[in-house]
Amino acid sequence: MRVRVYIPAKSAAQSGRANTHKWIVEAEIASPRTPDPIMGWASSADTMSELRGCLRFPSQDDALAFVKNKGWEVIVEEPAERRIQPRNYLDNFRIIRPQDEERMSGQA
Repeated sequence: MRVRVYIPAKSAAQSGRANTHKWIVEAEIASPRTPDPIMGWASSADTMSELRGCLRFPSQDDALAFVKNKGWEVIVEEPAERRIQPRNYLDNFRIIRPQDEERMSGQA
């Protein structure tokens, strides 16, 4: 079985970075989801999908030790480096004319 070890990205719906500090072990989907003929719910024969997002570890080493203990094949996704662009508060109120915008895009 193949699993993916990663740190989740920050949610776009919120400004905070909660739940982005723990490493998650997530199994690949083994069988496709199919709609139930009676109820229409999406069902799957894959029982590992029940653990999606539940296997959290404080460090990458702990997550890899767990995966190694189970004998699973692992794919590690390193987190992207966070880039912060400094901005001035005044830039929020700066008016850029369309002519200036065209001139700036032509220089780049």
